[in-house]
Amino acid sequence: MRKMRAITAIGYGTAEVLKLQRVPKPSIKPNEVLVKIEAASFTRADVMMLTGKPYLSRLFVGVTQPKHPIPGTGFAGVVAETGSEVAQFKIGDAVFGETTLGFSTHAEFVAVPQEGVILPLPSGLSPSEAATWCDGPLTSINFLQELADIRPGQRVLINGASGSLGTAAVQIARYLGAEVTGVCSARNAGLVLSLGAHHVIDYAQTDFTQSDEAYDIIYDTVGKSSFTACRKALTPSGQYLSPVMKGRLLWDMLWTGINGKQKAKFAASGLKKAPELRTLLQTLIAIWQEGKLRAIIDRQYPLERAAEAHKHIAAGHKKGNVVLIIQE
Repeated sequence: MRKMRAITAIGYGTAEVLKLQRVPKPSIKPNEVLVKIEAASFTRADVMMLTGKPYLSRLFVGVTQPKHPIPGTGFAGVVAETGSEVAQFKIGDAVFGETTLGFSTHAEFVAVPQEGVILPLPSGLSPSEAATWCDGPLTSINFLQELADIRPGQRVLINGASGSLGTAAVQIARYLGAEVTGVCSARNAGLVLSLGAHHVIDYAQTDFTQSDEAYDIIYDTVGKSSFTACRKALTPSGQYLSPVMKGRLLWDMLWTGINGKQKAKFAASGLKKAPELRTLLQTLIAIWQEGKLRAIIDRQYPLERAAEAHKHIAAGHKKGNVVLIIQE
């Protein structure tokens, strides 16, 4: 049986549950391609899901242990094999995408349906950069363009502006014509301004929820605030968005869906249908080709140091993205 190196999670927990092992290489179905992975994203969402909390998430990822023991969703690499029904890709094609709830990208190979979230790698985009696109950029364009429907001239605040979602959100909101305020640490202010933010708030010095400024959209990428805390900082018809689902946010969504003009909103971007996600990725490619979007990579780790990557992300101080280098 063909083997490959992979990171496996032996249960829910912290970095200690991650082990480098040799496991069977995936066998592809007639409609699938086998991708030899060159780079894979390692995200805050990966770290959160490995904790198995909130417990509600286990309905999707496994009740007592991860349903898919190999973590990771974002990938970039080269097609190594094609199934008998595959017509869209051929061996040797450079590709990128994500496996959504299939996970399994922290490994040397992954099987992906040709109709899944997989696209040709644009010329000039490195595998490391492309591997990050299905985390911050894809989530943020879904929230800002699809969910919030940003209009030119609107005032948008990005909480957690120096993270994976935040660095993408600043650029996307600016591209869509918004006046952008980023909330981050003082040491990351220069980075956030360089990405197009008009204003930066140092969270250690100023609580944006208590200021006299009002925003049309507050995008809380890190889930550190709440709709209730942010209401004063929203315009009368403002929207509070967060990709971090909590019980309180669910209640606020239900309540504001019935009462008042201010809205609390959440969306599980990874649960959208593959054609919708591919369309959003094609939009990101177009923005990148205009020179208006770039990936910020904090650190890159070889596959065997995945536990170190986990610890770095869990510490909460990364800038932009963390990437695992699988093949060189």
